[in-house]
Amino acid sequence: MNKHLSFLLILLVLLSACEGNHKERKPQKVSETQINTLKQNSNKTAIDMQAKINQYAKVKLTTDISKLTDHEKKVIVHLIKATQYMNPAFWEQTYGDKQALLQKVKDSLTKEYVEINYGPWDRLDNNKAFVKGIGPKPAGANFYPKDMTKAEFEKTGLADKTSQYTILRRDKAGKLYTIPYHKAYEKYLKPAAKELNLAAEFAENKQFKQYLKLRAKALLNDHFRPSDMQWMDMKSNHLDVVIGPIENYEDQLYNYKTSYEGVVLVKDMDWSKKLAHFIQFLPELQKNLPVAPIYKQEKPGTRSDLNAYDVLYYSGASNTGGKTIAINLPNDEAVQLKKGTRRLQLKNVMQAKFDKILVPIADMIITPEQRQHIKFDAFFANTMFHEVAHGLGIKKTINGKGMARTALKEYFSAIEEGKADILGLYMVDQLHKKGALKGDMKDYMTTFMASIFRSIRFGAADAHGIANMIRFNYFKDKGAFTRNPDGTYKVNYDKMYDAMKSLSGLLLKLQGDGDYAGVTKLVKEKGIVPKQLQQDLQKLNDAHIPVDIIFDQGIKTLGLN
Repeated sequence: MNKHLSFLLILLVLLSACEGNHKERKPQKVSETQINTLKQNSNKTAIDMQAKINQYAKVKLTTDISKLTDHEKKVIVHLIKATQYMNPAFWEQTYGDKQALLQKVKDSLTKEYVEINYGPWDRLDNNKAFVKGIGPKPAGANFYPKDMTKAEFEKTGLADKTSQYTILRRDKAGKLYTIPYHKAYEKYLKPAAKELNLAAEFAENKQFKQYLKLRAKALLNDHFRPSDMQWMDMKSNHLDVVIGPIENYEDQLYNYKTSYEGVVLVKDMDWSKKLAHFIQFLPELQKNLPVAPIYKQEKPGTRSDLNAYDVLYYSGASNTGGKTIAINLPNDEAVQLKKGTRRLQLKNVMQAKFDKILVPIADMIITPEQRQHIKFDAFFANTMFHEVAHGLGIKKTINGKGMARTALKEYFSAIEEGKADILGLYMVDQLHKKGALKGDMKDYMTTFMASIFRSIRFGAADAHGIANMIRFNYFKDKGAFTRNPDGTYKVNYDKMYDAMKSLSGLLLKLQGDGDYAGVTKLVKEKGIVPKQLQQDLQKLNDAHIPVDIIFDQGIKTLGLN
């Protein structure tokens, strides 16, 4: 009998003995039925939590350590230590007091799931609470006061209220005020910056050394542009780190506030050389986008990098829910327009997701005669050009509404991810027609379709999940696929091509117009999971196919301790 169940039985005996103020207090016998009920409830909680944990397949993050110099190994140790401080910083941003929450949780499995989710809300189940007594997740996470309304926010005259790097709180009189990130999370940022500076001491690449120093400084003053510029100037560095407040997915109230995260990387130099030549096609791809000329006047930076990496460590926001398999940064539009972006393909994690998740999904959900088209090279290319597509299209609205990111508010992330997905496939088709990309186009399209089912399982609360649902429902309406009587799906390649072009044009126009009303309508109508699809996704769950991955990672895992 576990400790939790024993406690419940003792409590039931005591409560039975204390009934009525005037009765003699005698212990009453607990019936066999009551004991069985308690056992069933206790076991059900354990079974439910274990099932939730089992949604994640564990993957070991490592690389070929023998290729690293002694100095590089020391740099990696300090980089991992620095990124580890992003965990408590993100905890405060997304929830608040981690220890207070864990004290409320008594069983070990629920605690483990709390750790996985960085809070009491299930990121793979539309952020539903799984800890008793916890209400719905606030749309603004812990960036804003829980009782703050949108009307109150709009009315306040705080100049930096929409800054990516401030949180809002109330003073004793209840009035809103802002706190800059570097002050709010100082106790984590100071030691993180110290570790980055220690890493810089051992860094052998001069540009990387300078980047680490600038990034350490940025953590302490929230001025990230100089370090972003330096990051884009680095070309020959073998090691890399992404660290700081970067993506704004967690702020589902406005999409203003960015979340702390960290990723430690080792560049695959051979793969990166193979990918580098694709950057030259960016201006031509921008020019050929399937939208009116006014929506493609911006020029993408041609100094962008396209590289492949092994990931050694994830922390903070990057370590939650569906783990990223590619990165397109920096998000600063000023840096993008001047320097372009760096596209990082996380090869070892991508391979793990392909093997453990995508192939098993395809074997169940794709019609048998098309399963031969599920290829890792196609998965890699689709993912890679998704990230490239973030740099294409339009960032500033054509009608004076400012940046698309601001105009589309809380829906920007979902629309931007949807744009990148569909434009990525469009670019694959363009490059394939030019002969710059090899293979059968059916490989790319079939693998793309299977990947929709993989990403939908992240849940509608995730920006990528919403983007995938919009695309699934749009494709369905356009006949891009057919559901067979046996529950498998067949790709209709010609119609999928037409749907790909028209959806690309629609999303680019919505962004360029800053059409908040149009985007809201699209999300409400298309960003939903139909009943039939829910049933098909349940089959994947019943087959125990993982939804995503978690990591065996760290200094000890790498053998660097």
